[in-house]
Amino acid sequence: MATVLIIGGSSGIGLELTNKLSDQGYNVIATYNQHSITSEKINLTYHHLNVMDKEIDLSFLPEVVDGLVYCPGTVNLKPFNRLKPEDFTNDFELQVVGAVKVIQRALPHLQKCVSPSVVLFSTVAVQQGFNFHSLVSSSKGAIEGLVRALAAEFAPKVRVNCVAPSLTDTPLTQKLINPQERRMQNDQRHPLKRIGSPSDIANAVEFLLSEKSAWVTGQVLHVDGGMSAIRM
Repeated sequence: MATVLIIGGSSGIGLELTNKLSDQGYNVIATYNQHSITSEKINLTYHHLNVMDKEIDLSFLPEVVDGLVYCPGTVNLKPFNRLKPEDFTNDFELQVVGAVKVIQRALPHLQKCVSPSVVLFSTVAVQQGFNFHSLVSSSKGAIEGLVRALAAEFAPKVRVNCVAPSLTDTPLTQKLINPQERRMQNDQRHPLKRIGSPSDIANAVEFLLSEKSAWVTGQVLHVDGGMSAIRM
């Protein structure tokens, strides 16, 4: 069975994806930083990794890795005039430079696979332009550019794609969807009348990792309840 490396597999979408793939028989190698976690499954191992370190160690990887998913991110929504330049630097370091470090270290392992796949994350806010999203939109906009550039550079060997969710029910977004009245308001903003679940996003990532998407690369897959395409 395929081996998948999930960076940030201890919480939210990363945790959902880790459990989903391991339950289906994938060999999953997941990392955590702040949320320490262990597994009793023989096909799931966790390793500590801080992608903000200057040098990262992926020596725990096997010789061949079939897939890589980079999940670390932040949801820091503030008016532009309340943000400092270093806020943008720190966010870029986590979401973009961290992904670059991991991909560079994992690439030799991916290139030994027959049909490897890399999946990163963007956000619907990159294309839509929402209030107070300047921080996350800057970093995720860079991710979308990186995905297209790497897809071109790595073709035809390694596929590189991106999932762009809308608001999803994860630990990072609890302040945006609580109390219940706020969640209901956010539900109604989406054409499908609900915010996303971690499983909604994990299903899309699984597709991009699998051979079912063997002819898909350089794409930003919008999994957002219709937010990016439909006006109600």
